[in-house]
Amino acid sequence: MVYKILADLMVLFHFLWILFLFFGVFWGIRYKAVRLFHLFGLGFAFFIQLFDKYCPLTHLEVFFRAKQNPATNYSGSFIIYYMEKIIYLQIPQALILILTILLCGFNLFIYLGCWRKRGGTGDNKK
Repeated sequence: MVYKILADLMVLFHFLWILFLFFGVFWGIRYKAVRLFHLFGLGFAFFIQLFDKYCPLTHLEVFFRAKQNPATNYSGSFIIYYMEKIIYLQIPQALILILTILLCGFNLFIYLGCWRKRGGTGDNKK
C-alpha cells in the first residue's frame, strides 16, 4: 500500500512539474530563484527529449509501481488515471521534441522581454 501511495504521489508531482514548466515563467518573472530553477528545468526537459531519455520522475513511478503488491485489484485512483493520460501522451517523440523546443523558446522570449523592459538590470527580488 505504501508503494502505491508513493507511485500516486510521484504521478501527482510529475503533473505539477509539467505545469511548472509550462507556467513557471509567470512566477519566474518576479523571483530570480524561481527563474533560475525554471530555466534549469526547461534545459533539463530539452536535454531528455533531445537524447530520447526518460524523466527521472517516470523512473521513480515505475520503481514504486513495481514494488507495489501485484495481488491488488485496484491499481490506481480516478484522478491518477487521468493525470497519467496527460503526462504520458501517446504522440510521436519527434513532436514532443518540437513542442519542447517551442516551449523553451517561448519562455526565453518572455524572460528576455522582461529583462529588456527592466533595462537589463534584473529584479530586486531574490
